[in-house]
Amino acid sequence: MIKIGVIGAGHLGKIHIRLLKEIKEFEVVGFFDSNQVNAQKIAEEFNVKTFQFAKDLIEKCDAVDVVTPTKFHFEYAKMALEKNKHLFVEKPITATIDEAEELVRLTKGKDLKVQVGHVERFNPAFTAIQKDCKNPMFIEAHRLAEFNPRGTDVPVVHDLMIHDIDIILKIVDSKIKSIHASGVSIISDTPDIANARIEFENGCVANLTASRISLKSMRKTRVFQKDAYIAIDFLEKKAELIRMKDAENLDDPYALIIDPGEGKTKKQIQFESPKSIENNAIKDELSAFYNAIKNNANTIVSIEDAYKALNVAQQISEQLGKQ
Repeated sequence: MIKIGVIGAGHLGKIHIRLLKEIKEFEVVGFFDSNQVNAQKIAEEFNVKTFQFAKDLIEKCDAVDVVTPTKFHFEYAKMALEKNKHLFVEKPITATIDEAEELVRLTKGKDLKVQVGHVERFNPAFTAIQKDCKNPMFIEAHRLAEFNPRGTDVPVVHDLMIHDIDIILKIVDSKIKSIHASGVSIISDTPDIANARIEFENGCVANLTASRISLKSMRKTRVFQKDAYIAIDFLEKKAELIRMKDAENLDDPYALIIDPGEGKTKKQIQFESPKSIENNAIKDELSAFYNAIKNNANTIVSIEDAYKALNVAQQISEQLGKQ
């Protein structure tokens, strides 16, 4: 059993505490929250010990789960790594790229597992279709959300778009060639809606839009590649795959056949809906964190993955700041 402590007991921190208590392989030693009044309520609600100081909690743990507002990620993640504790930290990994670089440096030469909470990697729609994403050449992602003051401590790029940045970096095996971005601040002091165009060296282009001032929520990604179109609905947890393959049975009256002409082989359109298994993605990512520690395996979302996603998000934000 792995002893784990949670730092931060806000909206998401409460969810982590509850789910960690459901994972029998973890022993929840306790949690720390700077708001002592809130901490006492959480301690009573979940029957878990609250610590007055984060350092005291970290000392008693094998692993630490940091679920504070982003601006505090670095402080507590660094504290955990310096004490040689395995680390789970919510996304984005830190508020700045310099802080992320420091955390990466602290892991060098240490046998520690670090996982970052890019939870869409565990979305059943993505896990069902990921293997079919082969050499994408055009990607379009829309992530729209209704306004929620809880997310305004960071720009919309770091709060919402970074999910899609991480997914795209996972499925596109190429270095980035250029980034172009634009955005508008409407309610908060940082851009509330943003668009970014990422061009890769292999020719792939990704067009990302994120908004936190929409009237309805949307989390959809469309992937176009040779002989295939893939649609991923992260909100509805569904995926669709439309393939183009050489036609086999030209006499089938129900087959969708395309004749490209000029003596070329006729193509058949094939529709597939990969089965996605309903899950709790946060619980799955925490379980994966346990498995990485227990079996000395690679984490699903590594600290290097999170650093790369933040680096791209930072470049986008810098372009938005110049407007």
